[in-house]
Amino acid sequence: MLLFSLSIVFVVSFFVPNLYSVSKLLFYILAGSLLIDIFFLYRNKTGIEAERILPEKLSNGDYNNIEILLRNRYRLKTRLKVIDELPVQWQRRDFEIYQSLDPSQEVKLTYQVRPTERGEYHFGNLNVFVSTLLGLVARRQQFSAEAMVPNYPSFLQLKKYDFIAFSNRLKFFGLKKIRRIGHTMEFEQIKEYVAGDDVRNINWKATAKKNDLMVNQFQDEKSQPVYSVIDKGRVMKMPFNYLSLLDYAVNATLVISNIALKKQDKAGMFTFSRKVEDRVVAQRKSAQMNLILETLYNITTDFSESDFSRLYVDIKRNVKQRSLLLLYTNFETMDALHRQLSYLQAINKHHLLVVVFFENTELVDFAHQKADNTQQIFEKTIAEKFIYEKKLIVNELHKYGIQSILTAPENLTVNTINKYLEIKARGLI
Repeated sequence: MLLFSLSIVFVVSFFVPNLYSVSKLLFYILAGSLLIDIFFLYRNKTGIEAERILPEKLSNGDYNNIEILLRNRYRLKTRLKVIDELPVQWQRRDFEIYQSLDPSQEVKLTYQVRPTERGEYHFGNLNVFVSTLLGLVARRQQFSAEAMVPNYPSFLQLKKYDFIAFSNRLKFFGLKKIRRIGHTMEFEQIKEYVAGDDVRNINWKATAKKNDLMVNQFQDEKSQPVYSVIDKGRVMKMPFNYLSLLDYAVNATLVISNIALKKQDKAGMFTFSRKVEDRVVAQRKSAQMNLILETLYNITTDFSESDFSRLYVDIKRNVKQRSLLLLYTNFETMDALHRQLSYLQAINKHHLLVVVFFENTELVDFAHQKADNTQQIFEKTIAEKFIYEKKLIVNELHKYGIQSILTAPENLTVNTINKYLEIKARGLI
């Protein structure tokens, strides 16, 4: 801009000779300022120091914090433009951060990224363009900061729901309190009666012996196997909010496994498409969560057609104890359900099967839009037909005694926890 303005002054000085000396003076001032700017930028060998601070691993589908530490080694105020070379998965070519630093100032910048694919994320170099207040020259400093960070299933959700599932704040997160039905408790000990104990649990024989009120204390039944069964077929490829249904199921599996273990149950998992694989046997040991996390991280699929007959045979052969099976799959039509219904019924005979499938939230949003012409009326009608068919699938499963969860993808984790707590409270396993 300065050069362009100076050029105009030179052109005008051709017609007004008195301006020519002024033009030359302005040119020398600009050239001098340029040399001064270069001198101050390059006289300090270090200049700016920059460092990227990455987490040990990324959490899939969540916003993760990335930090950049900047130190100003100049004795003057500087303006910075920071360009971080992000992994190719995000396809960002316009990522820039602007920051001003006072002399010898140190600052930590934070930005957020949201990965939506499990796997390795490779960060490139860190580029910093520094200029003085004059802004005539920018000095580029490139810092070798190449690093790989694995993107694991959502452990941030795990921490979040681990807290709310064992607190009194469940209702604020959409979780409901379930009235306990029946008597699904194991005897633990006999203790002295205190105010608030259930008088129905008074042990009269122990009371007579000790001449003081004694009550039986019970604890929830535990060590029940809870398996998450993930369909890796083509029906799980559909993306919502840039995350596939498969990854939603993976994140939910991590959370529900953790809660099952905290509830003293045994947590396990396996996946299936053309065959059953990625098996983690349901156990309750210290290393179980880490084993499940690593297995979920390494799940790969080509989204082929799923074979429910192979799933039934494998469950019959390998899962001997009656278990809670959370089957993450998707049915779009009644025909799709009826093709697999016989296998689901056979599995449900020996285990408590919960079929988890998904609402098409984009269809729901489209169905609620206002129709402006005849074509849109027809399109809305078709969308409402598909939405209604999902509800028919729920009724069809209920008719055959199969539990189900119909949920929006973003509410999958909450609704799965809700169902698990309900089943535990009702003593169904």
